[in-house]
Amino acid sequence: MRFLKTIALGAVFAAAATTAMADKLPLSNISSYLNAMTTAQGEFTQINADGTISTGTIYIKRPGRVRFEYNAPDTGLVIAGSNTVVIYDTKSNQPPESYPLSRTPLSIILARNVNLNQAKMVTGHAYDGTATTVTAQDPENPQYGNIQMKFTGPSPELRQWIINDGNGSQTTVVLGELKKGGSLPNKLFDVGSPGSANR
Repeated sequence: MRFLKTIALGAVFAAAATTAMADKLPLSNISSYLNAMTTAQGEFTQINADGTISTGTIYIKRPGRVRFEYNAPDTGLVIAGSNTVVIYDTKSNQPPESYPLSRTPLSIILARNVNLNQAKMVTGHAYDGTATTVTAQDPENPQYGNIQMKFTGPSPELRQWIINDGNGSQTTVVLGELKKGGSLPNKLFDVGSPGSANR
């Protein structure tokens, strides 16, 4: 009897594992989804490395461009464009900080051609029963950190990402419903002139 129960339980676990595998989104599907996303915008919630929470609006224009506009009381603005990421504090007299986009894990999803099947790019690919999580890094520069992206299915939908930078800090961005398609003016992503999305 014990032997039969073991066999039965084994079959149940095998069936559950098969179902989970069936629900895990393939990397090729996720790559196609990201490549098809030319423009998108929506609300986001950001959990910062120090545990504080910020909210705002994100604008994406692939390839290579993204804009994070933060709601008050935050005064930050982050723009990626022209292969550069610029961080503004609109109430500070200090000059903005800038970094090459290629040195941030965000460059992976903003690339002109996303290919998560590229050798050594994906270091994790798991399904937790609700979402598929893909951990990816620049295979040529793993020291710049990685990005963990969460997608829900059955058709891929990007819901969240976690940036683990090369300094060991972690920032989580939880996305609201993304409105995809439509026109976003290039001036939104002008790293030399931050402007406002409402102008």
